[in-house]
Amino acid sequence: MKKVITAIVALVIIALMAFGYMSASHHAAEGHETKLDPKEVIFEHLGDAYGWEVPFSHHYRIPLPIIVHDNSGWHCFLSSRLAEGQEYDGFKIATEGEYKGKVVSADGTRPLDFSITKNAFGIMIAMVLVMLMVFSIKRWYKKHGMKAPRKGTALLEVIVDFVYTDTIRPIMGREAPKYAPYLLTVFFFILTMNLLGLIVIFPGGANLTGNLAVTLVLAVCTFLMTNLTGTKEYWKEIFWPDVPVALKCPMPLMPIIEIFGIFTKPIALMIRLFANMMGGHMVVIVFTLLIFIFGAYGVAVGVGTSIFSLAFSLFMLLLDTLVSFIQAYVFTILSTMFISMAHVHHHVNIPVNKE
Repeated sequence: MKKVITAIVALVIIALMAFGYMSASHHAAEGHETKLDPKEVIFEHLGDAYGWEVPFSHHYRIPLPIIVHDNSGWHCFLSSRLAEGQEYDGFKIATEGEYKGKVVSADGTRPLDFSITKNAFGIMIAMVLVMLMVFSIKRWYKKHGMKAPRKGTALLEVIVDFVYTDTIRPIMGREAPKYAPYLLTVFFFILTMNLLGLIVIFPGGANLTGNLAVTLVLAVCTFLMTNLTGTKEYWKEIFWPDVPVALKCPMPLMPIIEIFGIFTKPIALMIRLFANMMGGHMVVIVFTLLIFIFGAYGVAVGVGTSIFSLAFSLFMLLLDTLVSFIQAYVFTILSTMFISMAHVHHHVNIPVNKE
C-alpha cells in the first residue's frame, strides 16, 4: 500500500513539473513573451466567479445561472453565454473598472444581481453535506437504537461528543442543550466549508471562509444570538456597570466602552476566520505559482523549483487541514463564551447554618 501511495505521489509531482515546464516552453517556442501576473492569478482563484473552473484550464468553466434584473425586467441564462468577453441579452462581464468581474449592462451600469455564483453554490453544497452528516447520525440511532455507530458515523459522533461535552456544556452549563443545536451547526458548517476550500476540483475549490462576506454573516448570527437572548443583568452591566459613579456619570465612559465591546466581539470572529483561511490558501497558491514562474528559465531550474514548491504546497495543505478544524473550533468556542456571558444571573447567597 505504501508503495502504491508513493508511486501516485511521484506521478503527480512529475506531471505537475512537466505541465509547468511545457506550458512555459510552449509560449516561448511560439515567440510569445509569457508574462505571468501572480497577483491576478491569486485573486482570480481566491475571488468569486460566475463559473466553476475546470482543473488545469483557464478557458473552460462549469456554467452557473446568472439571474439579473434591470429596467427591462428579469433575465436568466447560463454564465457560458458571457464567456470570453461575449455579450448576451444586453449583458456582459466587465473586464475593468469599478465592476471588474461583475455582470454589467451594455452601457456599463450594474443591474440587480441575484446570480448563483461559485461561492453561493459552494455554500449550498456545504449546507447539503452538513445535513447529510447530521441525518446520517439520526438514521443510525433510529434504526439501531443505542448501539454504537461505526465508520464515518462513529467519527461524526466522536466530534459531536467532543464539541458538546468538552466545550459547550462546561461553558453554558444547564443552558447547553438550548444553544447546542446552533453552536454545533456553526462548527460543522465552518469545518465543511474549510475542507471544501482545500479541494482543487469541483465540488471544492470555492474560497468560502476566505470570503469576508461569508464570515460576516456567520459573525452576525452569533451577534444576534448573543444580544437577542441576553438577560436583564447582561444589559444592566452594559448601560450601568458596577463601577464608581464617576465613570458612568456625567460622562458615560464605561457604558460607551461596553457598547463598543458588543460590536468588537463579532468583528474579531469575522476577521480571525477570514484572515487565517485566506492566508493559508494564498500561501499554497504562491508556492504553486513558483513552478510556472521558474519553468520558463529551463528544465533544471523548473524541476528544482517544482520539487521545492510541491513539497511546501503539500506541507501547507496538511497544515491547512489542521487549521480548518482549529478555526471551526475556535469560532465555536468563542461564540459559546459570548453567548454565555450574555446570560448573567444574580446569585443569591444562602446563609450557611454552622450548627
